[in-house]
Amino acid sequence: MAEAKRRVFLFFLFWVVFSWLGGQNYSLADRLEELIYIMKNEEQKQEKQQFPEEHQQFQQESSDQKPIDSQGDTLSVASQQSYVDYEEILRQQEFVPIRPLGRGAFGIVYEAYDQEYGIVAVKIIQKDKFDIRELEAAEIIHREAQDCPFFMDHFQQKPNKYYQILIEEYSNLNTLNLFAKQPQITLPRFEGMRILHKTGLIHRDIKCDNILLHCPPGTRRVYAKISDFGFAKKEDSQHEQTYFAGTLPFMSPENFFQSALISQKVDIYALGITFYIIIVHKYPVNQPTFELQQQKMTQIQSIERPQEIKDDILWDILSKMLEFDPIKRISAQQALEHPYFTS
Repeated sequence: MAEAKRRVFLFFLFWVVFSWLGGQNYSLADRLEELIYIMKNEEQKQEKQQFPEEHQQFQQESSDQKPIDSQGDTLSVASQQSYVDYEEILRQQEFVPIRPLGRGAFGIVYEAYDQEYGIVAVKIIQKDKFDIRELEAAEIIHREAQDCPFFMDHFQQKPNKYYQILIEEYSNLNTLNLFAKQPQITLPRFEGMRILHKTGLIHRDIKCDNILLHCPPGTRRVYAKISDFGFAKKEDSQHEQTYFAGTLPFMSPENFFQSALISQKVDIYALGITFYIIIVHKYPVNQPTFELQQQKMTQIQSIERPQEIKDDILWDILSKMLEFDPIKRISAQQALEHPYFTS
């Protein structure tokens, strides 16, 4: 449905430019908003009629996994009850809002039209909840891995009194959850992780929702792009972690210890869980609270091999990525050199 919508959008965009602007007082943005409003209503009608129940359930299960940040990991009752007109915020910044792409505790991501960059993803975050590390990480990646196709590019930010507004590259497919719905799939060769770690960064929130799929027009290639660097930081081998960060089922065993040294190996474990979900379609450990997840992770010594994984080479690389001891856990470079990807 999304692909059909984009085609209709592009068709009408050209029609607007060549047919409607002549002799009219309406701006291009006004016309686009009219068309988008019509398409939104039509899309909602079709979704009510055709959206499979099992897909709705999968989406709900996916959205239930919330990032944990012990510096501010809960949404206040007041903010849950208050209404924010994000589309009006976008219009004030001269965007044409198209549709929401995802929501978080402190903001939202919208697909929108920008006069300079075209179709973009716009992230709107409460200013008092925005972590400057996201911008710092984006700048490091842009500087040290410029034009790399394995990251969502950050274009610029726009000033606003109450919100941090980030303009980012738009992914024209879906998240890696698309793979997680397939009955059989070959794991993607995840070159982006090696390049990310080469910059010295730790992402700290690798999961299906933060890996977007993008197919540049005319290439017939699909790139897995790492996104959302809100928890990212430079690797520090001298100082122990002072707070927890990540999404519960993807957090490595060492993440549950207050005094642990957090290395890039936490990303490898999280990517291992991501691959596990793609193959098995469930989490190996998924408790409802941080305390219960911590307790369960302390009790077990390793992730057991599920019966769904028959391939010994596949399980070999997954078990190395899911190793509980971060010192023994495989690195991104070693993973790419594993027979699963090279043979």
